[in-house]
Amino acid sequence: MAGLLRISEAYVLAFHAMAYLVNSSSDRPVSAADLAATFHVSEAHLAKVLQRLARLGLLASRRGPKGGFVLSCDPAQVTLLDIHTAVDGPLDENTCLLGEHMCEPGTCVMESLLRDVHHMVREQLAKTRLADLAPLVKRRGEGEPVGADRARA
Repeated sequence: MAGLLRISEAYVLAFHAMAYLVNSSSDRPVSAADLAATFHVSEAHLAKVLQRLARLGLLASRRGPKGGFVLSCDPAQVTLLDIHTAVDGPLDENTCLLGEHMCEPGTCVMESLLRDVHHMVREQLAKTRLADLAPLVKRRGEGEPVGADRARA
């Protein structure tokens, strides 16, 4: 049975990394290895996500020993929906918890609830800007890094 809300790991990594980079100065790139260590995730998977964001122009990558990733977009203009679309494509409207339409259109008791939830999620992602997340994300050396609560658990 399909879940009510599915969020891919790639999307979660993308918006966490971009929120982290909001607080990074543009002249100081952050490596995929440092971000992976901060979030306690696979460096290989995160690097693929970061490369996808760079190909789409949301991040810029810099090569070399002091290379890494920096934002190449205005965080006040990029929404969480933009990031979702960049990483996972358009937000799908799933109106059947069974994964396929078992009911005749207009006869499912869950159809309107699921449509409402989809629209609420879409609206929230569309109105939340990357800049809105900056106060929630701390850089290393400015308190506990993102993910520190997971490390203690």
